[in-house]
Amino acid sequence: GHIGDGNLHLNILKPENMSKDDFFAECQIVNKYVFETVQKYGGSVSAEHGVGMTKKPYLHYSRSEAEMSYLRDIKKVFDPNNIMNRGKIFDIK
Repeated sequence: GHIGDGNLHLNILKPENMSKDDFFAECQIVNKYVFETVQKYGGSVSAEHGVGMTKKPYLHYSRSEAEMSYLRDIKKVFDPNNIMNRGKIFDIK
């Protein structure tokens, strides 16, 4: 990872001898601890790189339900047909 302007970026690399499924399972364990620490210190799950599919399940660690509701409402205004980045942050039908 790297740190700059107060943003810490963590990148976990898969060992060559580990299967993808095992790696993703292990990452989910690590992610829980990382994002609990982010939450404890008032950090954000995502910064300038966006949320995307990888961080989507962890967004609740740094955004309240009210904030998530505002974000959904903004998306509905600017993307009423849900054609941009469908499913990347919200599962809107």
